[in-house]
Amino acid sequence: MVSDHLTDFFNYLSVEKGLASNTTEAYRRDLERFFHYLSINQLNLAQVTAEELVGYVSWLRGRSNIEFKIGESSIARNIISLRSYFAYLSKEHQYLNPTLNFYPPKIPKRLPKALTVEQIMSILEISGDDLISLRDRALLELLYATGGRVTEIINLNTTDISTIKNEDSEIATVRVKGKGGKERVVPIGSFGLTAVSDYLTRSRPTLSKVLTQKALFLNQRGGRLTRQSAWSIVANRAARAGLAEVVTPHSMRHSFATHLLDGGADIRVVQELLGHASVTTTQIYTLITIDRLREGYASAHPRSK
Repeated sequence: MVSDHLTDFFNYLSVEKGLASNTTEAYRRDLERFFHYLSINQLNLAQVTAEELVGYVSWLRGRSNIEFKIGESSIARNIISLRSYFAYLSKEHQYLNPTLNFYPPKIPKRLPKALTVEQIMSILEISGDDLISLRDRALLELLYATGGRVTEIINLNTTDISTIKNEDSEIATVRVKGKGGKERVVPIGSFGLTAVSDYLTRSRPTLSKVLTQKALFLNQRGGRLTRQSAWSIVANRAARAGLAEVVTPHSMRHSFATHLLDGGADIRVVQELLGHASVTTTQIYTLITIDRLREGYASAHPRSK
């Protein structure tokens, strides 16, 4: 059966392509959804054509199903997963590739939701010097100071934080391992460095249960903080700060990029800091800045109406 090649495909993604486990798992979910569609329509892979993929997309949009209905961005990702899978089958097992003339549906660009500087400051104002408050403050400061993805931040080890002292100042950096295993070095400002230093000296030694623990951010049991826990920490701290909207770790990343561009940072520098492979991905943040300028003009200029 063609589906027997799934295991080989997932090994190919993780070993040869070097994709992260979260990405590989997303491919797995996408393909499970696709094979379910083939099963209920009594189709096999040899019968899949570009026209049949149009029907699959229609099905994903919920026109003939409720349980598996997904959004446009997820549909686009699903088709990308199929293109990778069929390309693999074509190359390794001589199957025809029906996705060659089929492309993910175009979706309108949605501007990332960035918080204001004032909102960020209110989240970072964490009172208390208990173990958890010190940890949460360091986590939030580092998310905003580096613009790192939540997975990148929770995967940090203590050895990834470095400081270099010169005559006038102390420069701190964090070594981040991004998508595809690519490493980048991001500077940390004085506020972030202070928060991390306080956590390392006054909180982490108590949270850590074993001397061999390398993880930077720990939970109360002494293990590495999970992605879900980091999301909860950000959401809870934002709620405590009085923010009505849902705030996620990615909100911190969006705010990092937007505030840098608002402050005049070069877009290529922001691209490097965010770990974007293409500057095109970073350019969406310039639209936020332009949008704010437009709003300011519309509200202040006497002849803008």
